[in-house]
Amino acid sequence: MPRVLLLLPTTTYRTKAFIDAALKLGVEVTAASERKNTLGAASPDSLLTLSFFDPESAGREIVDYNERYPIDAVIPVDEDTAVVAAHVARSLALSHNSVESAGIAKNKDRMRQALDAAGVRVPRFWRFCIDDDSKEAARRVTYPCVVKPVSLSTSRGVMRADNEDQFIEAVSRLDRILALPDVRRRAGAASRHALAEEFIQGVEAAVEGLVTDGKLRVLATFDKPDPLDGPFFEETIYVTPSRLSDQAQADIEATTSAAVRAMGLTRGPIHAELRVNEQGAWVIEVAARAIGGLCSRALRFGGGISLEELIVRHALGEDVTGLRREETAAAVMMIPIPRAGVLRDVTGLDAARGVAGVEDITITAHITQELLPPPEGASYLGFIFSRAADPAGAEAALREAHSRIEFIIA
Repeated sequence: MPRVLLLLPTTTYRTKAFIDAALKLGVEVTAASERKNTLGAASPDSLLTLSFFDPESAGREIVDYNERYPIDAVIPVDEDTAVVAAHVARSLALSHNSVESAGIAKNKDRMRQALDAAGVRVPRFWRFCIDDDSKEAARRVTYPCVVKPVSLSTSRGVMRADNEDQFIEAVSRLDRILALPDVRRRAGAASRHALAEEFIQGVEAAVEGLVTDGKLRVLATFDKPDPLDGPFFEETIYVTPSRLSDQAQADIEATTSAAVRAMGLTRGPIHAELRVNEQGAWVIEVAARAIGGLCSRALRFGGGISLEELIVRHALGEDVTGLRREETAAAVMMIPIPRAGVLRDVTGLDAARGVAGVEDITITAHITQELLPPPEGASYLGFIFSRAADPAGAEAALREAHSRIEFIIA
């Protein structure tokens, strides 16, 4: 029976979905985390601790384990574990993205350089160090621009600046974020590096895909109907299928495929973010992992197969090209945090769940949790899921349900 190694940080929402998918397929599962599980000694075949913040060590640590419990595939769930997965796969001679390509996908500066060198359409960008003179850096860039860390995700630390004063203020704010202990540990050597990049006017879209032998297959293209023009860039609604023109969608697919090749990604899921305007599609980023949070619940494939099951099948070498996304329109809202404070109560959920087309509402924030909106924060209040005959209906259901929920924040 094949064995899958799942790299699951303790903070991920994805544990249950991936384990359920693997168990449904009847494969053995080893769940690895960065923290020791109290049940690990009793279940050495299924629970493992790896050094997620030291990928090279993780690659060495897995060798002894593999001799006792041979691993057939390794699956990461975020940018950090994507790099760990590449080291593990190299140690075990498994088919996977290279260490180099995973590192490029995790570091926005290296990604920009690789894409620019390959002629892929990307915003103009300038790298700088947070410890440098921000006034000097402010004079080098053009405006409006977007200031961002090279290594964080979920729009954390991403801010728009329309002039030099705003740039200096954004850098100061980013400095405080990057100085946090958890950020320093996660980012490692890149913890003081940042980018300023040209702000691209247009609408945003996202691509979910699978790469096999270096070739991208698009599983879904999402519209983002809410404008993402700053000053911060918290995402809210994803809707599929896309309502963009056939030409725009073809350009999105071609540009994403070119980005995958330029980055050297050869196998596994990817999640890409792009801007689209009259000049075409611009790559904002391509991550070597699947869509984050609980958003994957918006995707179902032939026979009700989940995205996680599709990824597990693909990782084990199964041909999944015949599995297509269901025709029904689907949407997900990542419920934004409106302001900083402590969550005291959530009301109106029953009324929200009663909205036609709403499939599920999951509140992930807990009562008494301290909430931080972007750019400091990196989480959401929860997720709303909908399905309808067309994308407009799926989007409308989300907005109506959201309007019925009240979050009491002290």
